[in-house]
Amino acid sequence: MTGVSLPEKPVSRERYWEIDFLRGTAVTMMIVFHIIFDLNFLGIYRIQVYSGWLGLFAYSIGTLFLLLVGVSLTLSFRRAKKHLDRIQLRWKYLKRGLMIFGLGLVITAVTLIYPGRGFVIFGVLHCIGLSIILSYPLLPYRRLNLLFGGTIVIAGAIISWYTFATPTFVWLGFVPPDFYSIDYFPLLPWFGVVLIGVSLGNTLYQNHRGMIGEGSIKRILPVRSFCYLGRHSLVIYLLHQPIILALLSPFASSIWSLTP
Repeated sequence: MTGVSLPEKPVSRERYWEIDFLRGTAVTMMIVFHIIFDLNFLGIYRIQVYSGWLGLFAYSIGTLFLLLVGVSLTLSFRRAKKHLDRIQLRWKYLKRGLMIFGLGLVITAVTLIYPGRGFVIFGVLHCIGLSIILSYPLLPYRRLNLLFGGTIVIAGAIISWYTFATPTFVWLGFVPPDFYSIDYFPLLPWFGVVLIGVSLGNTLYQNHRGMIGEGSIKRILPVRSFCYLGRHSLVIYLLHQPIILALLSPFASSIWSLTP
């Protein structure tokens, strides 16, 4: 579970360190959560991972990641529109969205093999990929995204109280009874979080300047480390779970008889 951003060759090398730092913080939180999740999944240490404080921790990771996706989209759009025409801009974000969605499909295929039950149906990469495509027409706006985003979040919260007979619209948030997935980020409410991030980006970075001046803060080792993690969030997202599982699996009593 958690969110990532697609690496690209930006038209400008300008970066905002605070965004990298926050994304690196989210990456660290994600790794901590997945260690706890895998300890439970492998039967090494039983704990309820989606309730209580751990449930809140998990949702805070997804919220932070997807807010940063929205903020980053506004910054990328603002730079790109100086150099690209409308057709090129549309194609740029269509390609980005399809690439991340395609990575999500790879994750789905892999989790069909292992763990099988609870495989990723519409996870964070699927959500980010579609959100990039759907949000493109709204990237220049501030208040409109806040309105749409808040409405979508509320709609998603209401829908989550109910179950539905068909799995056809699981990607939207309409889940059937006994639905289970190890990574599930439906468009309702999570696309709304991305749009709120777009609104934040257009509000906080109107003057094309970072919110917090760099000064000597980037020289602090922990800050530099978190920024590094933030700049490589996609690679870390794709690799960290296999590494964690490989390290923890020898401690599982019987890996072949495990159930989530």
